[in-house]
Amino acid sequence: MATTTTYNHHHITTHPHHHQPPSTTKTLPIITLLPVAGTLLALAGLTFIGTIIALALTTPLFIIFSPVLIPALLTITLAVTGFLASGTFGLTGLSSLSYLFKMVRNSAPSVPEQLEYVKETIQDVGEYAGQKTMDLGEMIQHTAHEIGDQDQDQCGVDVKIEDRKEEGNDGEILPE
Repeated sequence: MATTTTYNHHHITTHPHHHQPPSTTKTLPIITLLPVAGTLLALAGLTFIGTIIALALTTPLFIIFSPVLIPALLTITLAVTGFLASGTFGLTGLSSLSYLFKMVRNSAPSVPEQLEYVKETIQDVGEYAGQKTMDLGEMIQHTAHEIGDQDQDQCGVDVKIEDRKEEGNDGEILPE
């Protein structure tokens, strides 16, 4: 059954929700992935249990042969780490060179445009810095004049007070 609601001269029609069965495009991946995920989880569990059993059986051997195994293990670990790091650095270097080569090859026609943009940007920055420098110079000059005027006023007041002290009756300062 449909209901109609009026709100600010707009009609909103709502329909009761009909439960539609999921489409085959949604159910097919679920049906396909469920057995795969279950199989992978079962293999992970079996591998974990096998690792625990193997560790429990070989721990006494590791303790007995540790003076020989630890240096050998460290040597093998360092060698494998070195080879992996070397390969990683090599791949990273080749990828960087490939990226730079593609960037240079693709950007060659637009170099003059980039240079013009850089020139305009540098010119704008120079004009902005010049204007800010002029503004700052004017502000400093204005502040210096204000401080100079205040110093002159204070010096004039000090002189007037000292002059009046000398001229006053019994050390009183006479008003102007």
